[in-house]
Amino acid sequence: SSHKIRPRDRFPEVSSWIGMACKRGLDIIVSGSLLILFAPVLIMTAVIIKLDSPGPVFYRQTRVGLHGQPYSILKFRSMVQDAEKDGKAIWARRGDARVTRVGSILRKARIDEIPQAINVLKGDMSFVGPRPERPQFVDHLSDEIAYFNERHRVKPGITGWAQINYPYGASVEDAREKLKYDLYYIKNQSLVFDLVIILQTVRIVLFAEGAR
Repeated sequence: SSHKIRPRDRFPEVSSWIGMACKRGLDIIVSGSLLILFAPVLIMTAVIIKLDSPGPVFYRQTRVGLHGQPYSILKFRSMVQDAEKDGKAIWARRGDARVTRVGSILRKARIDEIPQAINVLKGDMSFVGPRPERPQFVDHLSDEIAYFNERHRVKPGITGWAQINYPYGASVEDAREKLKYDLYYIKNQSLVFDLVIILQTVRIVLFAEGAR
């Protein structure tokens, strides 16, 4: 499909190997600490999800990662089971009827995102980077938006410059605006920049801004 980048088309390394090693170290420290510190919350969340609605505790979904390669993202299930029965990818919107009672709380508190720390430890994602999109959306957006696939020059992230500066997007125009922030991050990424984004993310989570 069009979102995949063939080896010969891959972009040169964005940062030095030292910078990449430092970023990987930060990923391991932050994600590992998150899973350890929130272990009681994660266990309680799993139990509540199971009691609240039928279906699995975790939700796996294919997303597009580094160099356009697909991987399986892990999140707490916040929607009803079979939320997309016809198999068609649908953007989550404000007041989405598919979100469960518990799921609404999880989304506002961003708790549903925490299991992605496992993706980070596995190396599929970085803690900071562009949000990974689904293959169907990438195919569509790469046709509509110039340079959209440039976001795949780096690993996708749980949080990122676009996420803290632009509200949740559910349209092509939103994706076009968020891309500006993603490209700025790719061009200027550094350990200090990542730390600034992480601290800003903590603020946003505490005040439950921009959730769907």
